[in-house]
Amino acid sequence: MSRKYFGTDGVRGRVGEHPITPQFVMHLGYAAGKVLAGASDMRDERPGVLIGKDTRISGYMLESALEAGLIAAGIDVYLAGPVPTPAVAYLTRALRLQAGIVISASHNPYEDNGIKFFSGGGAKLPDETEHAIEIELDNPMQTNASENLGKAKRIDDAAGRYIEFCKSTFPCEMNLRGLKIVVDSAHGAAYHIARHVFHELGAEVVAIGAEPDGKNINDGYGATKPANLQKAVVEHRADIGIALDGDGDRLIMTDGTGKLYDGDQLLYVIARHRQAQGRMQGGVVGTLMTNLAFEHAMQKLGIPFLRAKVGDRYVMELLLEKGWQLGGENSGHIICLDKHSTGDGIVSALQVLHALRANRQTLAEAAADLHMYPQVLINVKVSGKAASLLKLEPVKNAVAEAEHALDGKGRVLLRPSGTEPLLRVMVEGEDGELVKRCAEGIAGVVRTVVC
Repeated sequence: MSRKYFGTDGVRGRVGEHPITPQFVMHLGYAAGKVLAGASDMRDERPGVLIGKDTRISGYMLESALEAGLIAAGIDVYLAGPVPTPAVAYLTRALRLQAGIVISASHNPYEDNGIKFFSGGGAKLPDETEHAIEIELDNPMQTNASENLGKAKRIDDAAGRYIEFCKSTFPCEMNLRGLKIVVDSAHGAAYHIARHVFHELGAEVVAIGAEPDGKNINDGYGATKPANLQKAVVEHRADIGIALDGDGDRLIMTDGTGKLYDGDQLLYVIARHRQAQGRMQGGVVGTLMTNLAFEHAMQKLGIPFLRAKVGDRYVMELLLEKGWQLGGENSGHIICLDKHSTGDGIVSALQVLHALRANRQTLAEAAADLHMYPQVLINVKVSGKAASLLKLEPVKNAVAEAEHALDGKGRVLLRPSGTEPLLRVMVEGEDGELVKRCAEGIAGVVRTVVC
């Protein structure tokens, strides 16, 4: 099923450039409204859609455009303001609405923005629904008659509702008293939420990355730029550091020394604890980027493990197909389906903290048995279709040479980014220096053919 506008995580791009313009986004809202209205079985009430956003300055403009398009299609709109992506998924489900929409470009800089959708059940929209919206976009807007227009309402307690939901995923008989935690919200959507969740559970919280100005989202803070978190943990003599990304669905943590733990390591802590408690339902889903060490660790624990394509939507699809509950990516997207319908940075952090408190361990102790293989990821900027580069002989030869050098003791993976004009070159293996040379060699060849 070909995609014209939707990528792996909604519609995303540079603000002011197609498709992230007010004109297109209004049309997108209208098209989505028509599709949702057509699929709704509501007879006496209009379908309802929740809109949430992160802290980018362009969010005001895009929120208004979406609101206008949806109302023109006869949809009632519920405005949640700045809240994390998983909060939109939760509130959409809790309010029994037909869909939720998030205005965010996640970990990208503030000049970018995007639109992604959730179903009424709080899951990413299926491909078929996104395809139907794309088909509707080819039709001109025809505003409903006045008596059939939608209305708009602001949800004033959206943040508070979500804080209580997050706390409910942590055992009621347990607390975080005695822990000092540095929480980095990336100047993003969780800036007014994350600190309160951990504080209300008893922790002493030091908040950083919690002063958004519309332009500083992900700028030097958050899960993709954790240096300030590492520094703050050491300076404040904290026990744990927690970093979210701009829209709050990605998680990176540090121990008390400032050492970083990625999604694979955090997922390992959760999985091992659940198995020990007898709460492990099925296996764990990772991705093509999941470290080989994690796969080997799951084998040692006797936990089934499968790889999905890169992207949390593909992890989710495989989890649902297998009837499993736990999955994630090394980038920090972790899905606990017994706690939430989508990946959630705050909820995932609470699952890690549950394991640490229950076992009376530090994060370093809990992850000590997972010995990660050196992994090098290099992003190469491309001007056209990144996928086409994989078919070029110089690139294929460079990959073959790297695989020969690794001699079965590592992996090579090249994949186009689903959200940015990048080709991602990943190499991992037992020998860190060899891994680095192989990754740099392949990336150098790719840059040569791109120029």
